[in-house]
Amino acid sequence: MIFRRTIEVPCTVEIENTFDSLHAHVDLHGVKVAPGDSVIVHGAPTVVPHGERQVFERRATVVRATIFDRLFAKAEGYAELTDLFEVGFEGHPPEIRESDGPARRAPAHDA
Repeated sequence: MIFRRTIEVPCTVEIENTFDSLHAHVDLHGVKVAPGDSVIVHGAPTVVPHGERQVFERRATVVRATIFDRLFAKAEGYAELTDLFEVGFEGHPPEIRESDGPARRAPAHDA
């Protein structure tokens, strides 16, 4: 698909603002969203009072991505994922070597 397509669909918006959870979910009825697609929910509230969970029936516009947008979104997602590989998951601090510079000592406290 070279041109962007738009689809109007009904949707259910669930917003919860409680002590246990703060989230918003949108369920598009009959449409699956793919990489690069955009979704605009019309008339959805942005604030729910603390301690409440509310569900709304609204309409949404899904803008389908072009093939180039999809490829770019997948490549961008892959690049973001590889950034996670650079993070260390070891449970101990790195060792300090002589080549790292002089060791720093904590100041002495008189008790």
